Amino acid sequence: MQPLNVVVACGDPSAAYSLAQTLNQHFRTVSVASNAAEARAAIPKHRAHVAIVDLETVSLGEVTELCREFSATSVVCTHRLPDEEMWAAALAAGAIDCCHNDDALEIVQSVDRNLRQVRSTAA
Repeated sequence: MQPLNVVVACGDPSAAYSLAQTLNQHFRTVSVASNAAEARAAIPKHRAHVAIVDLETVSLGEVTELCREFSATSVVCTHRLPDEEMWAAALAAGAIDCCHNDDALEIVQSVDRNLRQVRSTAA
């Protein structure tokens, strides 16, 4: 995978730092934000390619705003109990996926799939 910068937005500091620590193995940098406003500031500051946002911290409306405002940044939503309805709503809001909030492998695979898809579309 290419070296990417990531912002994790999660209101639970323990969960955010645990996920960030795991994701550090896969991405160039991983920054943590505690809410949508902090994520909005962190994305351009850290030149984030990916924003991972917990749907218990960031609303679907805020996801839509982040996707519009930062169209070059892929957004992955997370939740402790994601289901198909939540997944569909997240995709409708502009996210590339909705994963379980502590499944770093699923998050990494989602980002990788999206990156490959973007590359093949551009080619």
